[in-house]
Amino acid sequence: MGLNSAKLSKVRRSRTATQAVTAVLQNSWFSGFVRGRVWGGSSKGVCVPGLNCYSCPGAWGSCPIGSLQAVLNGSKTRVSLYVSGFIALFGVGFGRAICGWVCPFGLIQELLYRIHSRKVRIGPTRLRCLKYAVLIILVILMPMLVRDQYGVGDPWFCKLVCSAGTLEAALPLMALDASLRGAAGWLFLWKLTLLGGTIAASIVTYRPFCRFVCPLGAIYGVFNRVSVVQLSLDKDKCTHCGMCAVVCKMGVDPSINSTSTECIRCGDCVAVCPENALSLGLPLGRRKEHASVS
Repeated sequence: MGLNSAKLSKVRRSRTATQAVTAVLQNSWFSGFVRGRVWGGSSKGVCVPGLNCYSCPGAWGSCPIGSLQAVLNGSKTRVSLYVSGFIALFGVGFGRAICGWVCPFGLIQELLYRIHSRKVRIGPTRLRCLKYAVLIILVILMPMLVRDQYGVGDPWFCKLVCSAGTLEAALPLMALDASLRGAAGWLFLWKLTLLGGTIAASIVTYRPFCRFVCPLGAIYGVFNRVSVVQLSLDKDKCTHCGMCAVVCKMGVDPSINSTSTECIRCGDCVAVCPENALSLGLPLGRRKEHASVS
């Protein structure tokens, strides 16, 4: 167990370092944080993998969810192969490993969870279906169906729900621009309340926004079964000791379903498995390993 604890600590340190580096890279226009401006260069035509607000002062790329809404809420509703292609490319390549290793807002929630407090462990629950409702209603249907007199819709998820946007964009920009503070109204107060609730929940339970709200996680989860990066299970080695299920904070039992839509490929289960029955990475060439399909 001591060896497994050491392996677990090493995996978690490596993942935190990767999350931190990728978060900085996705928000590397540092002068934006000084000038209070949003980068508007041609790189904004490129989607980054994780949930990272377009309007964050340091963001050089676009959020996939924001981009998807921007396409759907146009005066002429259309499906952009460019935006959907980015999302599909990330999904097929990595699935929800993007949530576990790359998403800046995922890192923020994990850091909050490390604050010393009484923790609430939430197992499998129907609340996880909420993020699919958010995806279908707020991200897809409402931008297409709820429009103004000019036939243009709103990015409803970003406007009404997204706590990542409030933290990464609204607060920094308002801190740097007095005119924005003066223009803040009930909508900002609503978003600030949601952010406060997300922060409080993240301190006591693991990644509540990712598990129950995030539409991007909902999309990537669908790709978990077919993504190139896989959590693979060797059924011949597995003794069903239950250690992988105990260590999983996302409420997944990898010995039953290693391709669960809730799995963020964090690698904790791989580190603690005493039989080395689980592995994370490319499944090519692993003749004895079989990903569960139950």
